Amino acid sequence: MKRLFAWLLTLIGMTTACGQQHYENKNVEGFDSLIADTSVVVLDVRTTEEFAESHLPNAINIDVKQETFMEKAKALLPVDRTIAVYCRSGRRSAQAAGQLAEEGYKCVNLLGGILAWKAMGKECTPN
Repeated sequence: MKRLFAWLLTLIGMTTACGQQHYENKNVEGFDSLIADTSVVVLDVRTTEEFAESHLPNAINIDVKQETFMEKAKALLPVDRTIAVYCRSGRRSAQAAGQLAEEGYKCVNLLGGILAWKAMGKECTPN
C-alpha cells in the first residue's frame, strides 16, 4: 500500500512538472516596461494580414500557425535575448512562447494580447 501511494505521488509530481509553463506572462504595463529595453525582441505571432493592420512598434512578424514557424523563429530570433511575444488576445502567443521556451528561448507573453494593449491606449503602428 505504501508503495502504491509513493508511486501515485511520484506520478502526480511528474504530471505537474510537465504541465508547468517555461515562459512568463505580463500584463500590459509590465510588457510595456519590458519592451522599453531595446535588447528585447518584440515578436508578433499573428497572420501577416493582422500584422499589416496594426502592430507594436519594432515588432517582427512570424505567424505561429504556419508550419515553418519554428524554422523561421530559429533563423531570426537570437536565443540569448528575451523574446516578448504577443498576438490578438494572448492565446496564440502563449502557444508560441511555450514552443520557443522548449527550444531554450527566454519568452514573455503579453496577457490579453494587442486587444489589451490597445484598450490601455498604448502605441500601435500604423494606427
